[in-house]
Amino acid sequence: MKVLANDGISASGIKALEDAGFEVITTKVAQEQLANYINENNVDALLVRSATKVRKDLIDACPDLKLIGRGGVGMDNIDVEYAKEKGLHVINTPAASSASVAELVFAHLYGGVRYLFDANRNMPLEGESKFGQLKKSYAGGTELRGKTLGIIGIGRIGQETAKIAIGVGMKVVAYDPFIESIDIPLHFFDGRSMTFKIDTISKEDLLKQADFISVHVPAQKDYVIGKKELEIAKEGVGIINAARGGVVDEEALLEALEKGKVGFAGLDVFENEPNPAIKVLMNNKVSLTPHIGAATKEAQDRIGLELADQIVSLLKK
Repeated sequence: MKVLANDGISASGIKALEDAGFEVITTKVAQEQLANYINENNVDALLVRSATKVRKDLIDACPDLKLIGRGGVGMDNIDVEYAKEKGLHVINTPAASSASVAELVFAHLYGGVRYLFDANRNMPLEGESKFGQLKKSYAGGTELRGKTLGIIGIGRIGQETAKIAIGVGMKVVAYDPFIESIDIPLHFFDGRSMTFKIDTISKEDLLKQADFISVHVPAQKDYVIGKKELEIAKEGVGIINAARGGVVDEEALLEALEKGKVGFAGLDVFENEPNPAIKVLMNNKVSLTPHIGAATKEAQDRIGLELADQIVSLLKK
């Protein structure tokens, strides 16, 4: 059986599949050529991340395809229900990248409260000639300890984010329409552990309480944070979106940044991805990364192995 990992797969994932008797193809095939390639090479399983789209037309054009796998959490680039109706297995790896995304959230948070995103732009240009001036500009940082982090969406990634926040010494409040309360276990290096219970609150209460807000929801029809939500939020709030482009209204966010209502933002995902709006990229209050939440070696290893395990289980019956 053949597996086409069109957006790549870790070496550990390849080895696990090959050990189980699968042929793994890692050739990157252009979207418009994908159907022909799958059919001509008798591909049984197609693995994607976020770049490759698996829509109805591709599914219809590949009648011998047996499985579609998404290396990651969100499945918005796959017509999941239609694929299942056609008898295909559709899998993803919801737990594998949670910790990596949560750590990136805190990279943006720490960079935001200490102005690293702006200092790293200006120090190479003016650090030699205006060192004292820059020092004064970035001297008003704040600590995360003792502040309140609001988490919108307390699923797997939201929970991992909460763990780091609690470890840092932050108060955590959460909003999730599907969860009333959640236990957050923290495991320490010496074998000890503690569990913290978080009862979810309304979105409005979260917006009023949170010094920083991190969004962890799948793609939505409407904005989760738009103009109305930003008006309710605390003055100077920090906003982090490492979930999906389109859950935060970028126009409203830029306006709030301009007015000082939002102190800074950290964006790993964008409304117009993979062509983010230039006014977002050029804003000096925005910390930027190119959708790399799950892009750690550890997460990619876990993703590859989790995909391999599922493929072997489903196709080697």
